[in-house]
Amino acid sequence: LLLDEPTANLDPAGAELIRQAVAGALDADTTLILVEHRVAEALPLVNRVVVLDPGGGVRADGTPEAVFAAHGAALAAEGVWVPGHPIAPRRATAAPGELLLTADRLGLPPRLASTDLAVRAGEALAVRGPNGAGKSTLALLLGGLLRPGTGRVNASAELAGADHRTPPHRWRAPALTRRIGSVFQDPEHQFVTSTVFDELALGPRRTGQPEAAVRETVAGLLERLRLDRLAAANPYTLSGGEARRLSVATALATAPRLLICDEPTFGQDRRTWRELVDLFAELRDAGHGVVAVTHDADFVAALADRTVTLHRAVTGGGAR
Repeated sequence: LLLDEPTANLDPAGAELIRQAVAGALDADTTLILVEHRVAEALPLVNRVVVLDPGGGVRADGTPEAVFAAHGAALAAEGVWVPGHPIAPRRATAAPGELLLTADRLGLPPRLASTDLAVRAGEALAVRGPNGAGKSTLALLLGGLLRPGTGRVNASAELAGADHRTPPHRWRAPALTRRIGSVFQDPEHQFVTSTVFDELALGPRRTGQPEAAVRETVAGLLERLRLDRLAAANPYTLSGGEARRLSVATALATAPRLLICDEPTFGQDRRTWRELVDLFAELRDAGHGVVAVTHDADFVAALADRTVTLHRAVTGGGAR
């Protein structure tokens, strides 16, 4: 039985159901090979851990207890999610500022029930809830990428500029790109060029930045997110984790006033996860707003200043 991150993007209850199903399928005649970044939850399913070396070959091999006892600190420093090695949170350096965006009785039946929400500058807001509660739909509505079925999205005058009487879904694309950046749940849904470099350069170019500034921005993001060796690669040839980092970087490239991300940290090792958290924290601490739809409890603990929980529409829906 070969499984590659089988619980990615699932809510905690759904992930536990998957692990229970896997455990129930194992017997004396079954071999399980499980590829996983988040090791702690998977440990009850395995009796051997193999850590691959990025340069090739095997970095460590043995029982979980033996591997983590002998190499735990070093592996954590190298990017492995070693149980018992927490990451320090990135708390906000100042209190949240002015309102950027509000949702008033916002909904899109049957995908999202009526929801009220406020997003402020200098704040990282986490949106949580079970699969099917409408979190991704909410992200698209807040990002101006879907027209509301009910209610309204209101942008502040500071965020909307000349469009302050117009809802975000009616803004022109260049204006929306400058003001609100979106990271889709599926990275491939937002790739439109043939190279990683051009994908990162597209947003800054569309907003009129000089080419020298564009190249400086792209080079910095490529290095920080460990994509520099892939600058000439086609985005559709990247691994899942690399594609996720590229999709986040494309939104960060324009430093939008408001950044809305859907599951921004899936498929990441400890080191690239930390870099993503740092990038979001730097954007927030510079006075931008960050909204993250996520099942990643570590991400919420490290970054979120406030959490909103959605519930499935069949149980009443909306946010709490």
